[in-house]
Amino acid sequence: MLEKEIINFEKTAIVGIVTQNQSEEKLKEYLDELEFLTFTAGGEVVKRFSQKMERPNPKTFVGTGKLEEICLFVKENDISTLVFDDELSPSQQKNISKIIDCKILDRTHLILDIFAQRAETSYARTQVELAQCQYLLPRLSGMWTHLERQKGGIGMRGPGETEIETDRRIVRDRIALLKEKIKTIDKQMGVQRSNRGAMVRVALVGYTNVGKSTLMNAIGKSDVFVENKLFATLDTTVRKVVIKNLPFLLSDTVGFIRKLPTQLVDSFKSTLDEVREADLLLHVVDISHPEFEDHIASVNQTLLDIKAHDKPVIMVFNKIDAYKHLTIDEDDLMTEKTPRHFTLKEWEQTWMHRLDGQNALFISASQKENFEEFRECVYEAVREIHITRFPYNKFLYPDYKDAVEKEEDNE
Repeated sequence: MLEKEIINFEKTAIVGIVTQNQSEEKLKEYLDELEFLTFTAGGEVVKRFSQKMERPNPKTFVGTGKLEEICLFVKENDISTLVFDDELSPSQQKNISKIIDCKILDRTHLILDIFAQRAETSYARTQVELAQCQYLLPRLSGMWTHLERQKGGIGMRGPGETEIETDRRIVRDRIALLKEKIKTIDKQMGVQRSNRGAMVRVALVGYTNVGKSTLMNAIGKSDVFVENKLFATLDTTVRKVVIKNLPFLLSDTVGFIRKLPTQLVDSFKSTLDEVREADLLLHVVDISHPEFEDHIASVNQTLLDIKAHDKPVIMVFNKIDAYKHLTIDEDDLMTEKTPRHFTLKEWEQTWMHRLDGQNALFISASQKENFEEFRECVYEAVREIHITRFPYNKFLYPDYKDAVEKEEDNE
């Protein structure tokens, strides 16, 4: 008889603030995401704390009274981890650690920790360790004073699992070594990319957990790890895909997220190079997520940051099978219609239909819904790039409909 795996989740509380720049509604969205991040890292959120402030307290992030309230809750409920939604300064983290007797993490540390769990290749592990070391360096004096009582778990993976020297010089030396190691691997991967020849390169981009790997499996008949957790894919996967005799390379890249730590953008240069060097981007969006428009904006900002914003893009609105909209009763004259009341048909008539001349598709990768339309759109976009590059090959790759007819005639 198979033994059932028992997962012991760490009891966790999360903290966020409402400011002039962050409304209560926006904070709720961020805390929902932070809760999912915590779950992905192995924690169970049992309490949320929030406070309205003009700006974060420079000493303790939240006010003194709120910190005392959190401290009491942590003691009475045996909370092992406290996660703040924004990045804490080294002094804030140190001051909070003196008052509250549990692990003190912020969103950046949590994301780095998830990356440490997910890194499978030596290269990905090196990238994550570099990002963690860069994050930990200014925080060493405050972080390891409580190391003995923290005993592993969330926020203690990667370098945190070993006996870490608090000597900043040693950590700086480690950072320099990791940077050299990554530089060497980057050169090797650059050579690998150049050796792929002139084949058209297509990259899947999008927010984390939008179904990129499911789409990769569906279109490329490959076997890419899929899980309903954030950052299930960390290592870039590249597959040769053929649609109606037209070959191209398809890359599944790491998902983006709001408040993406700058350390990760710097460390994952080679992963992001797959996006930078692509000829075509498939921007995958989870349309069933209530905040999908924010996710689009976040991904577009990251593409701008890495100078990959000017590439041809096909917007792929995925998970239409999971999409649910709010309804208004016919006799309800008070409720105002908002985008959350839109049906998919209504969404299709909005800005999504044409985005600066870009295509927009509505599909379900898991159910293969509208998949033929998706394949046709990708085929035509890749074909156009290929013919621009090799005009003399035009006769090899006809229009999609002609290619389908030709295929049917040959059967």
